[in-house]
Amino acid sequence: MPKVYEELVEFIARLSPQEVINFRPSQASQERLETLLQRRRDSRLTPEEEEELQNYLVVEHLFRLAKAKAHEFISNA
Repeated sequence: MPKVYEELVEFIARLSPQEVINFRPSQASQERLETLLQRRRDSRLTPEEEEELQNYLVVEHLFRLAKAKAHEFISNA
């Protein structure tokens, strides 16, 4: 993982570990992600949608890491 991602994950997790753990994307964001994933499975993504999907996946990955780090902070408190 690039160092800048590690720094961002730690920053997010330290803001309020419990709030990071509790964070859930909006229903609209979840539905959009599912739509993009289905369009990808059907080989119907436009280049713009592929870029949008990749952005969703990066953010999702970073938040998973931030949640894991937040759990670590809470456990060590």
